[in-house]
Amino acid sequence: MKKVLSLLTFALAYVAMSFVGSHPGGYHVGDTARDFSLKNVDGKMVSLAGIKNAEGYIVIFTCNHCPYAKAYEDRIIALHNKYAPLGYPVVAINPNDKDVQPQDSYDKMKVRAKEKGFPFAYLYDETQEIAKAYGATRTPHVYLLDKDRVVRYIGAIDDNSEEPTEVKERYLEDAIDALRGGSEVKVKETKAVGCTIKWRKA
Repeated sequence: MKKVLSLLTFALAYVAMSFVGSHPGGYHVGDTARDFSLKNVDGKMVSLAGIKNAEGYIVIFTCNHCPYAKAYEDRIIALHNKYAPLGYPVVAINPNDKDVQPQDSYDKMKVRAKEKGFPFAYLYDETQEIAKAYGATRTPHVYLLDKDRVVRYIGAIDDNSEEPTEVKERYLEDAIDALRGGSEVKVKETKAVGCTIKWRKA
C-alpha cells in the first residue's frame, strides 16, 4: 500500500510540475494576441497598433526587483537595439502588483528605466489584465508576435539566465530570425525561467 501511495504522490507531483511555467487560460502559439493600451514610464499610453512600421513585437513581461529580470536587462536592451530597426521592437510590461512588491511600483519603474537607459517602452499593467490575458506567469516571460499579433513563440529568451557568455541556445533570436526569413519557427515554446508574477491579493 505504501508503494502505491508513493507512486501516486510522485505522479501527482509530476503532473503539478508539468504545469509550472505553463499558461493556463492564456495564449498558445498560433493564437492572436489582443492589443492593449498601457502607461509607459514617460507617462504616455502605448499600444501595439500605435507602433509604426512594426513587422512584429517582442512582448516581454518583466519587472524591477526579480534577480532573473535584472540578469536579462542588458540582453533585452541588446535585443531591442538589434531588432527594433528591423521592425521588431521590445515592448516590456511590468505585471507585478505594487502592494505585494513595492519595488515594482510605477514610480520605481521610472527610476529603473532611467538608471538602465531602457530604449524600449516599459509599460505598467496595473490591473494585471494583460498578463492574465496572455497567460504570463514569470518575469521575464516572452511572447513573440508577428505583425498580425499571432503568437509565434512563448517562453525564455535563451538557455542561461545566469551567464550570458555561456548561452548555447538563443530561443528568442532564433525565432525572430526564422520569422524574418519566412521560415518555420523550430522551437515554438520553452519554459520561462524567472520569478513568479506577484498577483494582487483578493
